[in-house]
Amino acid sequence: MMTDTHTHLYSDAFSDDRADMMQRAFDAGVTRFFIPAIDSGFTESMYDLEKEYPENVFLMMGLHPTSVKENYKEELAHVEEQFEKRDFFAVGEIGIDLYWDTSTLEIQKKAFKRQIQLAKKYKLPIVIHCRDAFDEIFEVLETEKSEDLFGIFHCFTGDFEQAQRAISFNMKLGIGGVVTFKNGKIDTFLNQIPLKHIVLETDSPYLAPVPYRGKRNESSYLALICKKLSELYNISEAEVARITTENSKAVFKV
Repeated sequence: MMTDTHTHLYSDAFSDDRADMMQRAFDAGVTRFFIPAIDSGFTESMYDLEKEYPENVFLMMGLHPTSVKENYKEELAHVEEQFEKRDFFAVGEIGIDLYWDTSTLEIQKKAFKRQIQLAKKYKLPIVIHCRDAFDEIFEVLETEKSEDLFGIFHCFTGDFEQAQRAISFNMKLGIGGVVTFKNGKIDTFLNQIPLKHIVLETDSPYLAPVPYRGKRNESSYLALICKKLSELYNISEAEVARITTENSKAVFKV
């Protein structure tokens, strides 16, 4: 059994075949799906998904950095309202993205920091989105570093030193389709990182692994990521699945 620690199953990309896509994931041995939030526009879709698959779907709540705009304070208020209403398994996905827009860096930092503090309040993990922003992410984490700061560095694509630094902040590394890319680079050093620091993810419908690169991703493809890690670590796929699922339980407490 495998755990997809990061998948946007409520995405419109699955509107036409969501039930079939979920069945393919079950058939592939993926039984637990952790669902990151983006912004208030997706909240109801996430709740609907949870109602449909209550035994398998586990929701996060947070404001994605690419949704940090002029109205970010209203969006953060929405996030906090949801936490007052019900339980979640993480604050995510949150962080900094400088690929699409560098002009919002300062308010992205504020939103990131505020949501880290929210996670500490509720004793929850954070799930970090980082794109072209390792230095900026680490700068914020340094200001919030403590025993109650922990979580997952989602879609980790950094180098060995950045991996070690992320782990030093009590973060697991979320490994997805990029590990199968010829130019992904993380496959060149990943086996130097003990598997106890790794969780599996797809980030579907994005970042499909080889041989589906460039096409829609789905959670059943987690099996391809698991297979790649079994080759890198020279252990069985079953052992990769077991260890990474145990790691996910340690983070999400479920």
